[in-house]
Amino acid sequence: MAGGAGQSGAELLAFAQFLDSSPQPLVYGYGRRNLHELRAREFGRLAGTVYLDHAGATLFPQSQLTSFTKDLMENVYGNPHSQNISSKLTHDTVEQVRYRILAHFHTSPEDYTVIFTAGSTAALKLVAEAFPWVSPGPESSGSHFCYLTDSHTSVVGMREVTAAMNITSIPVRPEDMWLAEEEDVAAASDPSGQPLHLFCYPAQSNFSGTRYPLSWIEEVKSGRMRPVSGPGKWFVLLDAAAYVGTSPLDLSVHRADFVPLSFYKIFGFPTGLGALLVNSRSAPLLRKTYFGGGTAAAYLAEEDFYIPRGSVAERFEDGTISFLDVIALKHGFDVLERLTGGMENIRQHTFTLAQYTYAALSTLRYPNGAPVVQIYSDSEFSSPEVQGPVISFNVLDDNGNIIGYSQVDKMASLHNIHVRTGCFCNTGACQRHLGISDEMIKKHLQAGHVCGDDVDLIDGQPTGSVRISFGYMSTLEDAQAFLRFIIATRLRPSHGQPLPLATPGEAGALPAESEAPNAVPATRARCSPSPQEDASPDSRVWDNSPTTGDAVSLRPPLLETTRTQQTPSEKAAGIPDGGLGSHVVTNLFLYPIKSCAAFEVTRWPLGNQGLLYDRSWMVVNHNGICLSQKQEPRLCLIQPFIDLQQRIMVIKAQGMEPIAVPLEENSKPAQICQSKVCADRVNTYDCGEKISSWLSKFFGRPCHLIKQSSDFQRNARKKRGKDQSACTTVTLSLVNEAQYLLINRSSVLELQRQLSTSDENGKEELFPVNNLISRFRANIITNGTRAFEEEKWDEISVGSLHFQVVGPCHRCQMICIDQQTGQRNRNVFQKLSERRERKVNFGLYLMHTSLDLSSPCYLSVGSQVLPVLKENIEHYDLPASEKHQEVIS
Repeated sequence: MAGGAGQSGAELLAFAQFLDSSPQPLVYGYGRRNLHELRAREFGRLAGTVYLDHAGATLFPQSQLTSFTKDLMENVYGNPHSQNISSKLTHDTVEQVRYRILAHFHTSPEDYTVIFTAGSTAALKLVAEAFPWVSPGPESSGSHFCYLTDSHTSVVGMREVTAAMNITSIPVRPEDMWLAEEEDVAAASDPSGQPLHLFCYPAQSNFSGTRYPLSWIEEVKSGRMRPVSGPGKWFVLLDAAAYVGTSPLDLSVHRADFVPLSFYKIFGFPTGLGALLVNSRSAPLLRKTYFGGGTAAAYLAEEDFYIPRGSVAERFEDGTISFLDVIALKHGFDVLERLTGGMENIRQHTFTLAQYTYAALSTLRYPNGAPVVQIYSDSEFSSPEVQGPVISFNVLDDNGNIIGYSQVDKMASLHNIHVRTGCFCNTGACQRHLGISDEMIKKHLQAGHVCGDDVDLIDGQPTGSVRISFGYMSTLEDAQAFLRFIIATRLRPSHGQPLPLATPGEAGALPAESEAPNAVPATRARCSPSPQEDASPDSRVWDNSPTTGDAVSLRPPLLETTRTQQTPSEKAAGIPDGGLGSHVVTNLFLYPIKSCAAFEVTRWPLGNQGLLYDRSWMVVNHNGICLSQKQEPRLCLIQPFIDLQQRIMVIKAQGMEPIAVPLEENSKPAQICQSKVCADRVNTYDCGEKISSWLSKFFGRPCHLIKQSSDFQRNARKKRGKDQSACTTVTLSLVNEAQYLLINRSSVLELQRQLSTSDENGKEELFPVNNLISRFRANIITNGTRAFEEEKWDEISVGSLHFQVVGPCHRCQMICIDQQTGQRNRNVFQKLSERRERKVNFGLYLMHTSLDLSSPCYLSVGSQVLPVLKENIEHYDLPASEKHQEVIS
């Protein structure tokens, strides 16, 4: 870990103290330009949000979009390949933007050419395809393609192009280059000789923020420093994509042959536009095969005759460039200069924030002296010449074990802090800093981990890290909100209450959660409520009777079963001592509309996708994207009720008139639309303008209700049970993972104990157990097992219904949302994370192992559950009299 020793405990490093102790003068802000006014005026959408992924994509200011839109509204820009007035305006404006780009990098059209591309990746691919590679032969070893191992995936991917030409690709470690700097090889090779080689390296590591010496450009080109030994002339590609977003680059001094970049890293907008800056001395060497529209001076369709255009840019810009996006760049340069005064100011400001955050993180210690984070860096953040405004790290527990980045990301999201996790498309740097061998990478792939997923730990070892990065509009409040988040989640006082993160209105602060009034529990003749749940005679649950019941709470009572031993949480809850009884279904819930409120039933039919109509509908935005409570917590306030006899679903919400939706498509042909659920493409149909208007009014933005088409089959990708044949197909509704989700009440009680607090009089206050149950949004609630015993199950039977356990449910931030109010409580996720040893699992996914729907099948509350343990360790016998009670013909 980089970082020095500091005070132990949870104190936040004071910014003034940090500035006073710095051996060099540091700059925060942009002089007389007020940073807070800039932030409020240009980035009002960031209110309450801490955005720390500027290395991924920085954010555009409002005035840039306003200026660009005004330009488009006042001018007519035509295709630049035509000769009319509007086309000429476009051509001239694009050429002016080329000059502006070159001036930004302190060079001119005489020395460099701007080739517009779809981004830095496309620019890299262009170089790989057009570089004058020399294949090995009898008299030459051929060209070498060398790249620093701390390179973006898009650089490493160039080797696939060169491999097709039989060109040798050689990865070079940073340590080898630093060692080569110290060696004198001035006379070892003739830099003007053949063949031609290419060395690629990043000006700034997108993993750690390390800034590699720009002096390498001239050292390698001159032959004084060689990535590998051997004769030949070296060219240098400087990957500047990560560097130029927060730092000036002077190409009149550091004359790289090729410089790829993406403009959204600088301005935030437009995306999908980049450029390749080509040194004029290197441009004539580039070779081109394919030719597209606008690149030909002349060609014949029936003869192999083609003459390219004269200029390098015209020759390599195939087809019509994204000219409106190019015009947007002019406004980006104008606004950036006006807001900040230039890239040098941005470099100083962002480095100050990064150095302060690095220093503060490095001082954080657990009471036992163990560090709270492990930072991955090749520098001590001593200057912006060697370090960019990027910090890559992993959070540790007090024993030095790494906490998975996915868990940290989820916790950060609860505090409205946006970070980046994984390896950031830089496997080489990830391996080097985290100590991951090549064999481990292959093992991780075999274990199911792929780039960009949330598999953060394998065998206790990290597969990636957390990265924060600052942009020109980042503030001290952003940095301190992040630091307070780390302190609050890792260094809490002994009584278990988190430290305050931010006062209302501060960056990173969320509205305080208001306690929901005790909801009314459902009552049944055979059930008695627990001491925490006051029953009400007015509440009812759906029991498949002709009329629907009123809205019911998610506060189910405990069944009166006997048990042999109590868990501590059960004693705390006042559950009577007794023998270990059979496992019993205490509650059944279905969620007709994905992410909306539960519909509780006592007996319900099964379909081939699970409980009939469970998650058959979902709410989508105007773009057809599924909404979840993570984006729209108020979804939990939408209450659906299903009436099987009238074949309708009635939807209610406070302040809205109830509205009915038919359960099935009517005879009129419905418009089929394509939607996505957990990467699966599904066929759905729109439920009509009436319900769309209802939802849009409730949420205050355009929304639609869509339903999975009855003739569409979405197949599960999970493992088959041992009783399933190879031809068995398990189908899913709009669920995330599996047909059913089961949770164990005893496990909920254990979590309740973890969440308990003491009031000012020392009296213990229990988190409402049914509030917790509702947060986990399960279909089946069981009673009669010890906490987390269900995780040993391999199968279960409910009467003659058999279910295969697919695996644990990996929880996200949605469990922090109170399903009665839509308010968040961060402690739920954090406590569950701590209790489950950093794996945030709760509940089991189930699938049918076999289901005969030739006659109706039902699940009912009160049914006994027969679990079979993993590895056939043990099973529980169900009384013969009850084995067939739930399959009803």
